[in-house]
Amino acid sequence: MSLKRLNRTALLLALMIVFQSLRLYLPLPAFVSVYLIGSLVNACLLLAANTLGPRPAWVLAIAAPVVAYLQQVLPLPVLILPVAAANLAYIGGYLLLSSRGSLLAVTTATTAKFSILYLTVTLLSQTLGITGKAATTLTLLLSWPQWITGLGGGVIFLAVRKRLFRLIPD
Repeated sequence: MSLKRLNRTALLLALMIVFQSLRLYLPLPAFVSVYLIGSLVNACLLLAANTLGPRPAWVLAIAAPVVAYLQQVLPLPVLILPVAAANLAYIGGYLLLSSRGSLLAVTTATTAKFSILYLTVTLLSQTLGITGKAATTLTLLLSWPQWITGLGGGVIFLAVRKRLFRLIPD
């Protein structure tokens, strides 16, 4: 990896961690925090995938749930794996169809992320015997809000990408 790509990866990783840390410093209601921070993190993932390629984006995809767990947003360490898998699917879905159009790529990425998260969290809840309010809350937070944050991240990414390519030479 070139020094330029390494620096840009580190910059996006730092930016993503700052975005995830907003919940610690801004008194936002939980549902606003999920949508805002989730969209910003997803935008970082797509920006890394688009500008740096899959490997640097994979680093961010795996780091995001680790940071979320360390910030006590993910209640169980076992949830790091499904969230990381969903982030990897988000990046893969985007990269797979990015040559066919940004809107199709973002929609596919969002669908892949939502599907993997919903299925794995539901299966994990059943396997671990999580029931009642805890299971409902976990499934709710890691299901359809992820659809909204995936699309929100795509919108932010498209707006930033449009401006970024005019400002920063390759």
